[in-house]
Amino acid sequence: MDKNIVTYGLIGHPVGHSFSASFFNDKFSKEGLVNDFYAAFDIEQISDFPSFFESQKSLKGFNVTSPWKEEIIQFLDDIMPDARDISAVNCVKIINDSDKRRLIGYNTDIYGFRESLRCVCDKRADKISTLVLGSGGASRAVKKALEQLGITFSSVSRDPRNGLIYGELTPEIIASNKLIINATPLGMGKLAGLAPSIPYDSIGPDHLCFDLIYNPEETEFLRLCREQGARTKNGLEMLRLQALKSWEIWTT
Repeated sequence: MDKNIVTYGLIGHPVGHSFSASFFNDKFSKEGLVNDFYAAFDIEQISDFPSFFESQKSLKGFNVTSPWKEEIIQFLDDIMPDARDISAVNCVKIINDSDKRRLIGYNTDIYGFRESLRCVCDKRADKISTLVLGSGGASRAVKKALEQLGITFSSVSRDPRNGLIYGELTPEIIASNKLIINATPLGMGKLAGLAPSIPYDSIGPDHLCFDLIYNPEETEFLRLCREQGARTKNGLEMLRLQALKSWEIWTT
């Protein structure tokens, strides 16, 4: 293997067609980084990670996607505070010490969502009441970003221990929460065409509805909200922003 080669990547299962791979390899090409490349690595079982890591000597950093954002933590040497707070890592930096390669975990989803939302919220974002749909790692990143922005939110999931359940969402609750965020996987992959069960009839032109999913470009959730007159935004800008933040982490 060429000692000048520098590898970055994405681990998850399944990884399929990776936005990150095309994004970074296009970036490397435009910037003349001829020895750098980004690849998607399908890790079927997290127990396979140590052997994978040992085999990838040129790997300098990698992103982590579902379902390994929590499970990867057991293999890390250190974890940054934001990622520790939400127990989810989506970016790992590899530091070459004299005796070993150290793995440092970050969460750039928090940054990506926060900056993407900041672009569409007015200066009084702290006055917006928000519903966050979902209870997984993605929703925890969203909630952390909302806390950093000073935005009040309520959690919605199928488990009453996590906050509101979907059956408790009255038209009045929907009408009074002007920002609604889908942080569930409904609308993506095998769940395409599905949407969270909420009273869409109570959404109107003064709502902003955000879906973390970027493929498809318009999920069923966003379609239903748009048809009620709401402003809508998907997760593509968030993905680009978190990718650029990952690059900053790997190269500084």
